[in-house]
Amino acid sequence: MTGSRIPAGKACLSPIAGCSGGMPPSWPVSTSPDAEMASPSLPGACRRLGEGGHPRIRPDRGCHCRWPGWTRICDENGLVRSMPGKGCSPGSARCEGFFGRLKIEFFHGCDWAGVTIEEFMDMLDAYLRWHRDVRTKGDLDYRSPMQYRRDLGLLAA
Repeated sequence: MTGSRIPAGKACLSPIAGCSGGMPPSWPVSTSPDAEMASPSLPGACRRLGEGGHPRIRPDRGCHCRWPGWTRICDENGLVRSMPGKGCSPGSARCEGFFGRLKIEFFHGCDWAGVTIEEFMDMLDAYLRWHRDVRTKGDLDYRSPMQYRRDLGLLAA
């Protein structure tokens, strides 16, 4: 989970960043970093799983990832939870790299004065859709994460 503060307020983002191409299949955005914001990211990601897909997920150690509703969603969808130890960044490297790119490409260097928090969240959503569907990556043979997963047959029909 990451947050971005603009003059109008703070927006919190709780994406699921896939290890197969770094595609964020789901990304709830809210003004409050709580379990109600984090939980919708799981079903959103599960809808994009291929048949029989039961990935290992590496949530951060936030309390929202230990909330009973969140663990129930994991169990119902066959997600294997693998929580990293305290201070163990390799488990969350994909997501941390995604956050870094997000802040460089979308957030830093922009003047957010006069932008409402709702407008900011809409702009963030548009950026994330572009990142998933259009932005090409060299390590994916210059395909977008969505195209890469589609080519590998990793997307649900």
